[in-house]
Amino acid sequence: MAYWLYKSEPFKFSWEKLKSKGEAGEEWDGVRNYQARNNMRAMKIGDKGFFYHSNEGLEVVGITEVCALAHPDSTAGEDPRWECVDIRAVRDMPKPVTLKDIKANPKLANMSLVTSMRLSVQPVTEEEWIEVCRMGGLDNPPR
Repeated sequence: MAYWLYKSEPFKFSWEKLKSKGEAGEEWDGVRNYQARNNMRAMKIGDKGFFYHSNEGLEVVGITEVCALAHPDSTAGEDPRWECVDIRAVRDMPKPVTLKDIKANPKLANMSLVTSMRLSVQPVTEEEWIEVCRMGGLDNPPR
């Protein structure tokens, strides 16, 4: 099991919109960064992730799950370089975890969200996963 963080501006694609897609989930399309694409290529079915509202809100608002492996991104046209996974909503974060709180937590000082702010799809270590879940009110985090 690996853990990830997906960043989205809520006015473009929100947590509520992902939840509305149900079990089918949604293609995590439009990513045009090689490192983020490579992160998606490494994902496995069932990997969990945080859904993070960027620019507006700046907080982890939900838990996701990979429901389809990397495949051609439907928004890339004929450009074969770009791939994406499909994710679905698993559950709301009981208490959204703000970027400010993440940055203030010494246990999360090396988290990609703190060190690689611009990367839209990021890895999360198991320790970071457990800590952010704890901060959000999930003492028994989904795994």
